[in-house]
Amino acid sequence: MSVNNHFEQMLSRFNPAAAADLDAVFQYQIEDAGAYHLIIKEGQCVLETGEHSSPTVSLTLSEETFAEILSGETDGMQAFMSGQLKADGDLMLATRLPELFPIA
Repeated sequence: MSVNNHFEQMLSRFNPAAAADLDAVFQYQIEDAGAYHLIIKEGQCVLETGEHSSPTVSLTLSEETFAEILSGETDGMQAFMSGQLKADGDLMLATRLPELFPIA
């Protein structure tokens, strides 16, 4: 599955109720697959390619780790603690990802 497919899967699980109070940009740097960012504002989520000029939080990880987190095979916090996921910026915001994009 491509990185675009992973993001489409992620967007299909977006929980607008969990994002009602958010105005944030999640920057993803997927190793070997490029940069993407999610803009969450007013209960909406938009995916764009490339780097955002001022993301709220930046996440760097491999495509494999990204897929494992999305499938629930790997927990995002475990990936962070083991060094598979690097985060920069508002780390508390990053902890809200499972609530914003719940795994079915």
